[in-house]
Amino acid sequence: MIFTPLALDGAYRVDLERRGDSRGYFARMFCREEFRDHGLTDTWSQCNMSHSAQKATLRGMHFQRAPKAEAKLVKCMAGAAFDVIVDLRRGSTTFGNWATVTLTAEGGEMIYIPQGFAHGFQTLTDDTQLLYFHSDYYSPDHEGGLHHADPKVGISWPLEVNSLSDRDRTLPFLSKVEPIS
Repeated sequence: MIFTPLALDGAYRVDLERRGDSRGYFARMFCREEFRDHGLTDTWSQCNMSHSAQKATLRGMHFQRAPKAEAKLVKCMAGAAFDVIVDLRRGSTTFGNWATVTLTAEGGEMIYIPQGFAHGFQTLTDDTQLLYFHSDYYSPDHEGGLHHADPKVGISWPLEVNSLSDRDRTLPFLSKVEPIS
C-alpha cells in the first residue's frame, strides 16, 4: 500500500499496490503492521457498506463524538465518489478545513480518516457502493453532523445535489458544531 498524506494532519489517501498478470491482479487492502508503522488505527470494530442508486447523491457530513469517536477507512467497491473530510479537532490549526479524495472502483484508492473529522461523499455515478471500516461501534447517542453546504467551510461539491436525506439537510453549520477530539 502507498500512504499519501492529505493536507489535514493524520488523514491519508491509501493506494493499492497491485500485483497482476493476464488473469487480473491481487492487492492488499489492509495490513496491521503497515498501518501501525504510519501511526494509524490498526484495529477495526465494524465494517459497513452503503449503496447509492443515483448519481449526485450526497451523504454526510457525519462523525461520532468521544468516547465513541472513530477513525474510518473508506473504499469504493462500485462506481465513483467524491469523498470529503472536514477537520473538527479542538485546537487544530486546520479546524474547519476540508480535503477530498475521489474514490473509484477501478482505481482502488481508499481514504483514511482519523478521529475528529466529519466525513461525507457525493456519488459521481449511478449505483455507487462504498465499504467503510470503523474503529469503534456505531453509537446513536454520540453521532453528530455538519451541514454539507456551510459557506464558512466552503466545500466545492462537483455536482448539483439530487438526493439528500432529511437528516443531512438539517445538520448544523460549523458555528453550531462543538469541536471534537
